[in-house]
Amino acid sequence: MDLDLAPDLMMRGQDDPHGRDLLRNPPTVGQLASRIRDLAARPARWWHLVGFDPAAPVRVPLDEVDGVRLWLTTWPPAHRTGVHDHVGTEVSIMIAGELVEVSIAEEGVAERPLRANRVRVHGGTHTHELTNPGPAFAITLHAQLTPAV
Repeated sequence: MDLDLAPDLMMRGQDDPHGRDLLRNPPTVGQLASRIRDLAARPARWWHLVGFDPAAPVRVPLDEVDGVRLWLTTWPPAHRTGVHDHVGTEVSIMIAGELVEVSIAEEGVAERPLRANRVRVHGGTHTHELTNPGPAFAITLHAQLTPAV
């Protein structure tokens, strides 16, 4: 057997010794969900950045690493986003307060409350509206794949 044709298992995860560019796969939805759960479990990393504006949501960028953008959003009471869409993959997790999401698709309209500590996945083209029906601010964390350049 010609061992030159067998892959060098010791090179796994290292740069190509032949100088070729190695393509990285974008993170999976599961990896995005894992990052957002990990971030939610470490509030000391972001809680000091939470801001409260009664007139509009406050969006605070947290990080952008390996093609993933992370941010937190604080939603004032009675705020409504208006119908909008997202293209691409995004996950979010409700930290505090309450939000209601109205999803709009060809199949119809669905309304659901977003629950604390549950990851919500948005994939493809996702048209929806978010409303804070409660008397208190709501806080969410988000992770999104950044567009390839």
